[in-house]
Amino acid sequence: MKYVSLRSGLSSLLFWSVISAAFIGPGTVTTCGLAGATFGSSLLWALVFSTVSTILLQEAAARLTIASGKNLGEILAGRHESHGQTVNYLLAIGVITGCAAYEAGNILGAVAGIQLLFQVPAWLLTLVVGTLAVLFLSIPSTALLTRLLGLVVFLMGIAFVWVGVQSISSLPQLLRDSFVPAFPAGSALVITGLVGTTVVPYNLFLASGIGQGQSVREMRQGLVLAVLIGGLISISIVLGGTLIEGTFSFERAAEVLAQKFGKNGRLLYAIGLFGAGFTSVVTAPFAAGITARTLLGTTPQQTAWVGRGVILIGLVFGVLNIKPVPIIIAAQAANGLLLPFITWQIIRAVNDPALLPPAHRNSRLQTILLYLIFGVTLVLGLNSLFNSVKTFW
Repeated sequence: MKYVSLRSGLSSLLFWSVISAAFIGPGTVTTCGLAGATFGSSLLWALVFSTVSTILLQEAAARLTIASGKNLGEILAGRHESHGQTVNYLLAIGVITGCAAYEAGNILGAVAGIQLLFQVPAWLLTLVVGTLAVLFLSIPSTALLTRLLGLVVFLMGIAFVWVGVQSISSLPQLLRDSFVPAFPAGSALVITGLVGTTVVPYNLFLASGIGQGQSVREMRQGLVLAVLIGGLISISIVLGGTLIEGTFSFERAAEVLAQKFGKNGRLLYAIGLFGAGFTSVVTAPFAAGITARTLLGTTPQQTAWVGRGVILIGLVFGVLNIKPVPIIIAAQAANGLLLPFITWQIIRAVNDPALLPPAHRNSRLQTILLYLIFGVTLVLGLNSLFNSVKTFW
């Protein structure tokens, strides 16, 4: 068996850490912190499930591109023949709208991390964070950009994992909660949030878009380790949240950690929150651009403008401190429908003998697991759609 060298493996790990950067944002910090503060470690199993689901779906999407030579958009268009372009336009609108809707929250999350340490006007920090994001996205090399984001993810990970490890009170209980499902009263919405903030639709296009040019073995090694690290960070945030009593907020979490661990607790939480916010500030427009290129075949210049547009929308809402609630509700509803649809298309594509050679098709176990993930995403998607409609009315 041919193994990937250590140097190549570390390089691939940094490269694929952009997936972790994309799903660990301020929303994840909030949801995981709330889960820990409200339900202790009893919902860790939901994160374990969503981490495994992310690995399986991302691997399948990237394998499709590497083995077939076609990106996910081309595959979807081909499967729907005369309606392919229409399907791709609808998917692009849903995914890019979602990226734009959450960009303001990403920016404000990064700003909140800085403000835990320094009292600087929010509008000024918002402009600084937005400018840094534009500079990052102007890096012409995708490989360099993803590796720089990977370094930020590891910095964020060190901060959150240190806090999480210090928060463990019982290792047997931790293991039990990680693998035995529990449904405490009032936890359904939080469980949906834990899965929804980890298994996100645009990451599938991101995996497909950046997977080209790698071998399947190299992709698997880097992607699996990167997502596992992302899952570990999310679990650590939940564990840190178990120390919080009462209503969860970033400031409250920083205060509790400062009381528990001294100044280091507040510093590490601030670094982690800034890292989560900033990586998402960059990856949301990056993923929106990749999605546009994958689904619509945009030129490099058009792709760049899609990313800049997402940042601009986030900056406007961030500077004005306006939460684009209607857009977020629409994005939640769209994502609730997109994820099961795309999951179903991936299941069909990875078993298609006309598309993939036998060595790269799914095994029976992989197919069963993907069907299970499809069922769960369908239930969660319908629930998200129902909640969005109810909130709107």
